[in-house]
Amino acid sequence: MVPWGQHQDVDFAEYVSARGPWLRKLGYLLSGDWHQADDLAQAAITKLYARWNRLDVHNLDGYARTVLVNTFLAERRSPWRRVLLHSAPERPAEQTDLEAILDLRQALAVLPARQRATVVLRYYCDLTVEQTAAELGCSEGTVKSQTARGLDALRRSLSSHKPTTPIGGASK
Repeated sequence: MVPWGQHQDVDFAEYVSARGPWLRKLGYLLSGDWHQADDLAQAAITKLYARWNRLDVHNLDGYARTVLVNTFLAERRSPWRRVLLHSAPERPAEQTDLEAILDLRQALAVLPARQRATVVLRYYCDLTVEQTAAELGCSEGTVKSQTARGLDALRRSLSSHKPTTPIGGASK
């Protein structure tokens, strides 16, 4: 027999084991940095645990996503961010992703936080305009304009990038 309270911990551990990688990937898409993605996912998991016994179970992923996005946006507004930006950047780990994915990630990284959040929520999380507005606590018009601006910036950035080698291998 599992003592009262321990069952919730088991449920929480199962949820985090199943959805932790998704939260980390979402954190990466928002921040553009795996270390920061780990921090965002951990912060979201910590906040989720603090409210675990009081959560409405029918949409845990939506709540976890909201917590992660709000943590990301709050972090971007923090004065500590300016201090951290002046430190030496770490060399990113070697990635085996395709060049197009890397180009997209790089283009996504230069978007302002709100534009990046709307683009990620709309096209990675596949949320509607209404759901994205509710997630970010803004109007649908704001979501539409931020998404349009973000997509325009992505198009400009990606169209200015010229591949150095043809898509099938070595250059001639």
